[in-house]
Amino acid sequence: MSKLIFEKSAPGSNAFDLPPCDVPEQPINIPARFLRDTEPVLPDVSEVEAVRHFVGLSHRAYGVDDGLYPLGSCTMKYNPKINEWAARLPGFACIHPYQPEETVQGALEIMYETGRMLSEITGMDQFTLQPAAGAHGELTGVMIIKAYHNHRGDYNRTKMMVPDSAHGTNPASSNVVGYEVIEIKSNSRGLVDLEDLKAHMGPDIAGLMLTNPNTLGLFEEDIKEIAAIVHEGGGLLYYDGANLNGIMGVTRPGDMGFDIVHSNLHKTFSTPHGGGGPGSGPVGVKEYLAGYLPCPLVAKKDDRYYWDYDRPLSIGRVKAFNGNFGVIVKAYTYMKALGGKGIKEACEQAVLNANYLRCRLQPTYEVPFNRICKHEFVATNKNQHQHGVATLDIAKRLMDFGYHPPTVYFPLIVHEALMIEPTETESRERLDDFAEALLTIAREAENEPDTVKTAPHTTVIKRVDEVTAARKPVLKWEGQ
Repeated sequence: MSKLIFEKSAPGSNAFDLPPCDVPEQPINIPARFLRDTEPVLPDVSEVEAVRHFVGLSHRAYGVDDGLYPLGSCTMKYNPKINEWAARLPGFACIHPYQPEETVQGALEIMYETGRMLSEITGMDQFTLQPAAGAHGELTGVMIIKAYHNHRGDYNRTKMMVPDSAHGTNPASSNVVGYEVIEIKSNSRGLVDLEDLKAHMGPDIAGLMLTNPNTLGLFEEDIKEIAAIVHEGGGLLYYDGANLNGIMGVTRPGDMGFDIVHSNLHKTFSTPHGGGGPGSGPVGVKEYLAGYLPCPLVAKKDDRYYWDYDRPLSIGRVKAFNGNFGVIVKAYTYMKALGGKGIKEACEQAVLNANYLRCRLQPTYEVPFNRICKHEFVATNKNQHQHGVATLDIAKRLMDFGYHPPTVYFPLIVHEALMIEPTETESRERLDDFAEALLTIAREAENEPDTVKTAPHTTVIKRVDEVTAARKPVLKWEGQ
């Protein structure tokens, strides 16, 4: 076990000394009750030790530059380094949101063109780039739905329908905006149950939040009828764009009947995702909802780009400044590099990879909805469970083979779920390596189950008590 940086502390190790202050001292304007009585307890280590410590920690992290990252519903794809280069160009990295419009015309053009490209990909008419990430995009979209109904004087629509297979942020976003969440059941094929949808649709329903492909990786085959049911009942149809990479370039949410879309630039369009950021969740709408988009929007007149604040129906600003600009630059670079043909090919390759893995694993792992999927599929441990091996055990054992585990125990409608998304960037050879690791674990579950049940064995931290870690986390170092 490696030491904590506090345990490496030795008095006098930090010889760094600041030069004398060459400006007059200023009075402290912080109220006394917020000031410390004692010096903070910090480790006393040299620069070399500090660097070694944090570089060592970084080596324990696992990302898409280390290997396949099969995290279902999160699209942990490889991120072309040219996107990072573009975002770090001084003309982008060194500007400030408060600069006059005439000094940032290039940045405004990129935001304007990004919105136009997203509109083309999704079938929407106008986009805002303000939302900071996917869930924030959801919140913005649901706020637009509420503003639309309120503007029409339809205040009785107090409920939002959400499928039982939805991402957990869908009901959370609806609840934050003030809607009562109504769960819509899935049918035996893993799709929205039309009869249950019809039974709940009424004058109190504001809309339906839907992911297509859904969280099982299945395309909602009845999407046109679903849209008709919602629209005929006076509601709006919201598209959760978390799984857009399963259809992009092939079909569009706007053509399916969706009124509002959010897209995850930090997932579908290549910015590294995970660890709390950065993110970007632009929201697109059909023309009749454009007036409700957050303010301001980038607009263009002749050859000049400017901020359009003249939007009386707008729901207002949803984020300080105007979005995570660096993420927008990366997405712009990605879409420009691929073009329409490349975006379609990326989708097709993601679907091919997911179905290849599904077919390789299906004889050994149960796949409850074993038919052509889109970008991801869900397997279970049903065949391994008879040997006492749980889905969590399989995920832990995968770490010994050098892989980040897939999403487990989600979606909730599948018992002991293993949710696998290989993404478009993995070769057949790497998919075969990953499949062989899972097949080896299945053989171990049958012949030596304790090896799986006590995994991981090769990681720095072995198996932990996850319930205690979640309920009673140790968040700070307590000196001896």
